[in-house]
Order: sequence, then structure tokens, then C-alpha cells
Amino acid sequence: LYENDAILLPTISNQVRHSHDEIEDYFTHFLAKGPRCEINESNIRIFGDIAINSGVYTFSFKDDSSVSARFTFVYRWNQERWMIIEHHSSTMPE
Repeated sequence: LYENDAILLPTISNQVRHSHDEIEDYFTHFLAKGPRCEINESNIRIFGDIAINSGVYTFSFKDDSSVSARFTFVYRWNQERWMIIEHHSSTMPE
């Protein structure tokens, strides 16, 4: 899903992830929390070989906690499939 040079600014971590290994490490820990995701709003725009998806989602975890966040995904078409090149997710302000 993520291009080799993708950047991740994750929801529940202050560490920006700059490599595929760092992104995988984030999701290993994130998925251990047993998240379920509800997409509350999604907006998709396509500009040639670049696509942007932004909106709001809510994660619920197996410990009954939840977090609502804004997201932006930027995708690039690599002549075979859409790959994530930028993913920003930040918790909603109170």
C-alpha cells in the first residue's frame, strides 16, 4: 500500500515515519490495539497521476477507548496501482 519513500504522520504517535520499516513498525503496534475504523467523511480528488483522499475517521480499540481524527492520504499512480506516498492523521482538536 505504501510506496518505499512514503511519509507517515500517524494518529497515535508523535514520531514521523520516514521509511517503509518505520511505517511497518507503527502499524505493528497500532494493530495490536485491535482497532476498528469508521469513516465519518471522505473526500476524493484526482489530479492526473496524483489522488488525494481527506476526511474524518473514528478508531475504536479493544480496550473500549476511541479517537476521532482528521486524515489526508496522497496517492501516486505507478502505472500498475495507486500507492500511498503521504499519510497524515491527527486527532481532532477538543
